[in-house]
Amino acid sequence: MTLSPWTRRFLAAFSGLVLVLIYLPLLLVLVNSFNVSRTFAWPPSGYTTKWWSAAFESTGARSAIWVSFEVAVMATVIALVLGTLAALALARYDFFGRDAVSLLIILPIALPGVVTGIALANAFLTIFGIELGLFTLVVSHATFCMVTVFNNAIARLRRLGGNLEEASMDLGAGPFTTFRMVTLPMLRSALLAGGLLSFALSFDEIIVTTFTVGQGIQTLPIWIYQNLFRPNQAPVVNVVAAALILFSAVPIYVAQRLSGDSREGMTGAR
Repeated sequence: MTLSPWTRRFLAAFSGLVLVLIYLPLLLVLVNSFNVSRTFAWPPSGYTTKWWSAAFESTGARSAIWVSFEVAVMATVIALVLGTLAALALARYDFFGRDAVSLLIILPIALPGVVTGIALANAFLTIFGIELGLFTLVVSHATFCMVTVFNNAIARLRRLGGNLEEASMDLGAGPFTTFRMVTLPMLRSALLAGGLLSFALSFDEIIVTTFTVGQGIQTLPIWIYQNLFRPNQAPVVNVVAAALILFSAVPIYVAQRLSGDSREGMTGAR
């Protein structure tokens, strides 16, 4: 499609404006993490690294980071197992209600977080009689992390088809051998990308976490929210937020590269 010069200039200007609106607040967070002012006065009257030192020495921040990391790892592992199995079932087998099952799997990430959080909290407390804690937090995160893995895996399976798996079984390999030697290598990059995105999604989740976390447990987003408006903690929170921006960018970048390399590899193979 050929665009006129005026249209190209308009689209370039509009895209630049959107990028500025998205990334300028993030840039301000990074700059303010070095601001000498406790109130984030703008423009900064000076710059310092003492807030970064204070953040590294904060036991509350370190504890919250560890809890978020622990929950994200466990939720990602569960999501990888359940998401992969669900994708294999829906992509390789035809059964009654398949579309309905696919919708139910995707629904948790499509619903507002408040609705999901309230529903899960009610289910844990009233239906199952489970006290809110680390277990309920991991299960809650796994419900929407599974969607990311499922979408990546089922898209890859549908693009590749089942010819290689059928050929493997025709040559005498059993279902588990075929999965280990044929299916899993084809899914490896898609699952890794889905796992990285799931980890990032779980690590900074706050809405569902607020409804399903137990007493005495603080994830990093909740710690940031609770300390943001405390005068002595605000600079430390700003540093933690700046570090979280940099940390979250890594798995997303790697997942994007993996997805792109996978598409190029499949195009070249054809």
